Amino acid sequence: MHEIICPHCKKAFKIDEAGYADILKQVRDSEFDEQLNERLQLAEQDKRNAVELAQTKSANELQKAAAAKDAEIQSLTARLGAGEISQKLAVAEALSPIEKKRDELATELQRVTAAKDAEIQGLKAKLGANAVEQKLAVTEAVNGVERQRDDFARRLEAKDTEQKLLETSLKQAHSTELRSKDELIAYYKDFKAKLSTKMIGETLEQHCEIEFNRLRATAFPRAYFEKDNDTHSGSKGDFIFRDLDEAATEIVSIMFEMKNEGDETATKKKNEDFLKELDKDRVEKGCEYAVLVSLLEPDSELYNTGIIDVSHRFPKMYVVRPQFFIQIITLLRNAAQSSLKYKTELAMVRAQNIDITNFENQIDEFKATFGRNWRLASEGFVEAIK
Repeated sequence: MHEIICPHCKKAFKIDEAGYADILKQVRDSEFDEQLNERLQLAEQDKRNAVELAQTKSANELQKAAAAKDAEIQSLTARLGAGEISQKLAVAEALSPIEKKRDELATELQRVTAAKDAEIQGLKAKLGANAVEQKLAVTEAVNGVERQRDDFARRLEAKDTEQKLLETSLKQAHSTELRSKDELIAYYKDFKAKLSTKMIGETLEQHCEIEFNRLRATAFPRAYFEKDNDTHSGSKGDFIFRDLDEAATEIVSIMFEMKNEGDETATKKKNEDFLKELDKDRVEKGCEYAVLVSLLEPDSELYNTGIIDVSHRFPKMYVVRPQFFIQIITLLRNAAQSSLKYKTELAMVRAQNIDITNFENQIDEFKATFGRNWRLASEGFVEAIK
């Protein structure tokens, strides 16, 4: 028998072992259920707080990353010119996989959180006789959610760090490239500003002469390429090119004129302005072709396409940019080589005609001399007979 004192009336009463065990069981079950419910509520509240904190942190970091990226893109857009559009696209393409992966992780976190919420609700609904096992299962589920939440948070943080490093690297690379381009543009602007029109023209002549001399020994071993210094006709070109074969027969001859002018020149010349004078120099110097190497009209789509044939204006005349200087010589020389055989045969025929003409002249001279001598001899013979 057990003696129990009522906490309200302070009266003592006795109860047997079965009744005491039943009352003790009720008290323990009530306290355990109450503690279990409190623990479940605390665990659920902690889970909600942790998920909300992770979501808030992820949202804040995503907003910060998006804001930083937008600010960086706006800054780059303001600094980049027409040639930087491709770089901006490259940055967007490089960031796209990282942003996509980040969004996938965020979606996966939401999905796992929702799944675990449903799992916890199911566990709470199934609470029954074995409360200890239920409590352990709920605790393990909550711990699993927290571990997954922390894992996703770490992965999101790693992706954000990787994105920031990539953005910083791309920004530095683009800044270096922009700085190099700006320095190069400034150098050439300063270089061209210091040159007069005559100096620029002489620089173009030197460029063409250097390009030819680099290939003279291998491609043009028997060629003549010198400045035209003959001014007896009142004008001259810049260079004369002549190429000969082994028999010293001329394969091709070209009169070159180089034209350029500075960007600051007030009166802009056109290629058309020099064609007539170039054709005159070609004829006077006995050249077969005429070529104008020109940097005039730099925005012309016609002259920027390559080698331009202007034979409709003046016979055997071409206009080229400096980068096609060697190509035009090669093309004209190769075209002339195919007709070299006919030139050689024509020279032989001309020589034969000269020999035949000389022979005929000698025959006529012999006839005249022989006739005069015969006449004199005949007259002398008649006179002697008389």
